[in-house]
Amino acid sequence: MTRHPGNSNLTLSREDHYRGQPIQVSKGPFVRSYLRCLDSVVCRTLDEYSRVFAFRFDLRFPAAIDLPDFLYTNEVIGRFLESFKAKIRHSRLKAGSSGKCIHDSKVRYVWAREIGYLGKPHYHFLILLNRDAFHRLGKFEPGRDNIFNRLVGAWASALRLSLDECNGLVHIPENPTYNLRRDDELGQQELFFRASYLCKAATKAYGDGQHGFGYSRV
Repeated sequence: MTRHPGNSNLTLSREDHYRGQPIQVSKGPFVRSYLRCLDSVVCRTLDEYSRVFAFRFDLRFPAAIDLPDFLYTNEVIGRFLESFKAKIRHSRLKAGSSGKCIHDSKVRYVWAREIGYLGKPHYHFLILLNRDAFHRLGKFEPGRDNIFNRLVGAWASALRLSLDECNGLVHIPENPTYNLRRDDELGQQELFFRASYLCKAATKAYGDGQHGFGYSRV
């Protein structure tokens, strides 16, 4: 085991797996504590919900709009998450207003803050929800009542921008969604392999007062 050269509190891993789960070894080395946190979030979600809807996305900053300095700190992620959680709660309340029995969902997540070529940060995200409550992102079209537009709305709120100004700032990669079950070990391994990218040591900044990695603790 070796220490991270930019943060001696972090231990690096160059293995091709974590607790039997495959990781993207070509992107390594990885921060061992980040892998542990990712594993913990997935396990806690599956402990609570027998079926889980997980999805990957990225948050970017506008290239042509100058934002206040504090929005380039991790304060913006706190604002984004609070807004998204509020939208999820509102969705459940709205669904329950019909009198039908509805399934609730906590919002569990893992995120990584990285610095791009031009020096601006961006965020990689994994969110996990109760699949009995949510099971798809929805069409990537403005105005629809779906997960995708809740992400865009939450990012716009966090950046203090209009929805139009946030067009294209929530990036959905190819094959972003995963439907997990407690008894589906292969599906869990596929998600862990994909999300291990967030745990790599490269391109994260240390010493600037901002965390390079975060996760839900509930």
